[in-house]
Amino acid sequence: MRVIDDFTRRFHASTRLDQNLIVKKSSRYFLLNENLKALIAEDFFYAGAYLGKTRGNTFFPSFHFLAMIAQSDANKITIDSKTEWLFTCGRDVFKAGITGVSKPLEKGDYTLILNDYGDCLGFGKITRSIDDARKNQVVVKAITDIGDFLRREK
Repeated sequence: MRVIDDFTRRFHASTRLDQNLIVKKSSRYFLLNENLKALIAEDFFYAGAYLGKTRGNTFFPSFHFLAMIAQSDANKITIDSKTEWLFTCGRDVFKAGITGVSKPLEKGDYTLILNDYGDCLGFGKITRSIDDARKNQVVVKAITDIGDFLRREK
């Protein structure tokens, strides 16, 4: 389960997940409760809360897991409604669209992207100091967003 902890630390956060309740099935990770864990068979397809999957040494989180991280003291940026739409279409975040920052962020930090309602829309990487950037400069390079699933549908 180290891959999950390593991913969470990218956001300077920690989760309080009971390692005994996390089950790995092939390359996918699920969080179960004690009752469900006692009921699952070896060949289950899906159970509990899907946390994400690994490909090689890279962890690809589910949006449910990102929302769990967002409940902690993680790096978070809140964006306005126009930027929310652009971000869910795969666009990067410009300084002008940022309405709030949870804590000081530096270039290279990973951050969760939230809308005004506190919903986690995805995450990205800080490309330059937010304080020093001009309004029309990209400050967060989008890595994944909730619109990705729809864009993959053909």
